[in-house]
Amino acid sequence: MHKFIVATALIVSAASAAASAGAPANVDQSVLQVQVVLDHLGFSPGLLDGKTGKSFTTALKGFQESRGLTTSGTLDDATRIALKPYATMPATRKLRLSAEVLAGPFISPIPKALDQQAKLSSLGYSSVMEKLAEMFHTTPEALRALNPPRTPLVAGTPVVFPNALPYSRAYGPKLNETWRKTLAGLNVDAKQPVAAKVVVDKSDQVLKVYDAGGKLVAQFQATMGSEHDPLPIGTWKIQGADYNPKFHYDPKLFWNAKKSDDPATLPAGPNGPVGVVWIDLSKPHYGIHGTPEPATIGRAESHGCIRLTNWDAARLSLMVKAGTPAVFQL
Repeated sequence: MHKFIVATALIVSAASAAASAGAPANVDQSVLQVQVVLDHLGFSPGLLDGKTGKSFTTALKGFQESRGLTTSGTLDDATRIALKPYATMPATRKLRLSAEVLAGPFISPIPKALDQQAKLSSLGYSSVMEKLAEMFHTTPEALRALNPPRTPLVAGTPVVFPNALPYSRAYGPKLNETWRKTLAGLNVDAKQPVAAKVVVDKSDQVLKVYDAGGKLVAQFQATMGSEHDPLPIGTWKIQGADYNPKFHYDPKLFWNAKKSDDPATLPAGPNGPVGVVWIDLSKPHYGIHGTPEPATIGRAESHGCIRLTNWDAARLSLMVKAGTPAVFQL
C-alpha cells in the first residue's frame, strides 16, 4: 500500500450495513472505473463518484470526439471497444494513511462575510474529509460509501479512494515549490498535452483543449456566465497564471454587491472564490479559475468567468501558456 495522509477524524457512513458487508452504497463500480479512465485521459467527468449524469455523458462525448466516434454520450459498442485497452485500470486504490503529509490547517466554519474572511491567514479546507475528497477528485459522500463506517482517519489506517493517482509528479523546476505541492496534493499528473487553442463552449458547458494538429486532447466540465454576466463571446488570449492566488474583491465589478460592501483582499486557499489558480485572459477582469464548490461545476452560474474544479483548473494550467488563444462560443 502507498502511504498518504494523516488525520484525526472518522469516516462515518450512513449506509453502514452495506459498507460493512463490503458493498459500497451509491457508488457503481463499473461507472467509477470508466470515470477514472476518462479522468486519466483528460476527459474529466467532474467528480469520481460512480454516478451517471450530465457530467458523465459530456465526458464520454469528449472522449468519443477525440477518437473519431459518434458522440452519443453513451457507452455504446464502439466506445466500449475504444475503452478496452484501459479495462484493467483499477477503479479504486487502497492507501495507508500516514503522518508524512500535513493535514491542515483547517478553517471551520469559514465565515460568510468577506470582511471576516479577509482576516484569516488562509481559506484552506474546512475539514479532513473535504481535503481528501478534492485530492481524489470525489466527494465526502463517495468516500463514506467506499469505506466501512467509522473508519478512523489516523496514521496507519487503510482507506479506499477513487483511483486518481497520477503517473508522474515530476513538475517543471520553473514552478515554485508551493505550487508544485498544490499540484501533488490535487493528484495532478505532471505529464500534460500542450494546448494550441482552448475553446469554451457555452452550449455544452465545457472547456475543450486542442493541440497543434487540431485534435481534441482534453475536455473539462465548466461553469460560465449568467444572465447578468454573460460569457464574453469572442477570441481572447491567455495572459498567464497566478498560482494559489489571493482574491481582490472590488464591489464595483459585481452586480449583486451590497452597497455597504468595501473592497477586500481575501487570502489564498482552495476555498477562496477562485480556488487554487487564476488563468488570466486578455478580456479585462475575466479568467479561468478553480472553485471552492466542485459539485456545482456545470450546474450553476458565474460572474462571467469560467470555473473548473480545482484539480481541472490546475491541470489546465500545465497545458497553456501566455499567448494561447481562448475562443468563447455559444
